[in-house]
Amino acid sequence: MGLVFACGAALFILGALLSLVPNPLAAWQVGVVFFLGSIPFTTAAFMQNFQAANAPDVDDPLDGTVRGRVRIIGWRPVNLGWLSTITQLAGTIAFNVNTFDAIHPLPGWYSQDLTIWLPGVIGSVLFLISGYLAFMEISHGYFSYSPRNTDWWIAFSNLLGCVFFLTAGVIAFVPRGPEPGWIAVTANVHLLLGATGFFIGAVLMMIESRKR
Repeated sequence: MGLVFACGAALFILGALLSLVPNPLAAWQVGVVFFLGSIPFTTAAFMQNFQAANAPDVDDPLDGTVRGRVRIIGWRPVNLGWLSTITQLAGTIAFNVNTFDAIHPLPGWYSQDLTIWLPGVIGSVLFLISGYLAFMEISHGYFSYSPRNTDWWIAFSNLLGCVFFLTAGVIAFVPRGPEPGWIAVTANVHLLLGATGFFIGAVLMMIESRKR
């Protein structure tokens, strides 16, 4: 899971860098890089949700998940881990739509806001909800500070990534008139920071998994 998340984050980092520096690629080719990055995100998010859907409930030793029944998506609305993964999965699907539509944008600001900006914002909001729920699960409360805990750093790095993805998504709104030059630059810088947060979280996830 960590490796798949890292691949998706690395492609988003690459796409953001290509959007910020001069390069021979056309805009649609950079868009393909972002779309390819969204696929590992969705794959890893599904894997994480599948794991959460089938994990035994530590608070209920008779929980049905330990009786051999396999759940593809599951329904555990009182479980923070499952809620985090299902909102993350929904967010990645929104990013699939967002990045695919951005490869060949429809003409007109309204169409682009509807097919690219709106799915991106929806995905970013879902990511932020997911990231904070995961942080709450690790914290066993609304907030914690445990810098010696690798799981805390994983949740914190991902939460920061979610925050920067949301600011990038909101900033990327396509105005009706001429677009100020700073919008695209600022959005891509925030996207780069967000993807870096996810990449760090994914690498830490791989490191932590080797200890178990």
